[in-house]
Amino acid sequence: MKILGIDPGLRTTGFGVIDKQGNKLAYIASGTIKTPDADLPERLKTIFASVSEVIATYRPDCAAIEKVFVNVNPQSTLLLGQARGAAICALVFGELKVAEYTALQVKQAVVGQGKAQKQQVQDMVQRLLSLSGMPGTDAADALGVAICHAHSGDVLAALSAMAPGLAKKGLRVKGGRLIG
Repeated sequence: MKILGIDPGLRTTGFGVIDKQGNKLAYIASGTIKTPDADLPERLKTIFASVSEVIATYRPDCAAIEKVFVNVNPQSTLLLGQARGAAICALVFGELKVAEYTALQVKQAVVGQGKAQKQQVQDMVQRLLSLSGMPGTDAADALGVAICHAHSGDVLAALSAMAPGLAKKGLRVKGGRLIG
């Protein structure tokens, strides 16, 4: 399964493509999409077109994108949300299922702790994918999103397989907790 990870940004959007075969992850590609120093619509157009090009080039099976975190500056949060929206539109237009993960979830999946620094994420991405060099921060974050999805997919599949048995016992999951 080929997974495309996206780390959205208005100036720089990171992307990373990995392949998952069983428990093994393999690096396919990564990079950044730089937007021109132009008005907002032109930047969003660049993000949409470039993500669409990445999809056409690497033909992923699914995609994952980092959720927007609420920033100290509301204007920055809104702009980031619009960049994320342009990327999501390209993913959906490319007929990909899109999963969303918080930065905390990505860091926990890649490093093992939610308060990891960018350097730690870069180091672990390099190790997990056996890269010869250190990826840039935006590309590493995007690869981290893809890795997070690769790991989460297994958990979600296991939970889906368990659900019918739990339902027969009168149990269900609500808010991440098992209730009877």
